[in-house]
Amino acid sequence: MDNQRTSIFVACLLVGLSGCASMNADECAASDWSAIGYEDGARGYTTEQFSGRRKACAKHGITADFQAYQRGREQGLEAFCQPGRAFSFGANGGRYNGVCAADMEPQFLDAYNAGHKLYRLRANVNSANSAIYSKEQELDYAENRITAVELALISSDTTSEERIALLVELKDLSERTGELEVEIDMLIADRARFEQDLQYYEQTVAAYGY
Repeated sequence: MDNQRTSIFVACLLVGLSGCASMNADECAASDWSAIGYEDGARGYTTEQFSGRRKACAKHGITADFQAYQRGREQGLEAFCQPGRAFSFGANGGRYNGVCAADMEPQFLDAYNAGHKLYRLRANVNSANSAIYSKEQELDYAENRITAVELALISSDTTSEERIALLVELKDLSERTGELEVEIDMLIADRARFEQDLQYYEQTVAAYGY
């Protein structure tokens, strides 16, 4: 097992765990295709990853070993398709590509869907936080601009034409600040609901041992 892990580590360094379409001749020649297959399988990748590497190596006159790759990938898939891994994969927003065997897939999907729901609930909270921050930034800008406009209105250097334009802007800014305050209050209420949903669901999945 230690030798396998060493081989995987070396393979990861060589191919960069990316898509490996840019593998050079030395990388193709030195690659442990079984180890690469294991890593792809453990990450839930389809065989499309191999296709990209095969094409890259073919350009250097080197034939990729699909049989060795597939043997390693099948071993990696056994690790990937475990329910515990499925929940973690879903909770981190991973996309399942239907790679698990028929006898393992039902349990995998149950755990994956449970994890992915957790991911979505967390995303709701994060999205609300981002929206609140954005609106608060806009509100700060509007309030600062109102202050600047009010100072300009009382300035002796401001012309009559400029005052007319400033009054129009002040009206628009005042209306917008009112709208922003309402929008922020609504988003805060949404966030509170999202946080409550998340907390309840976290307690639920914890009770199921995830």
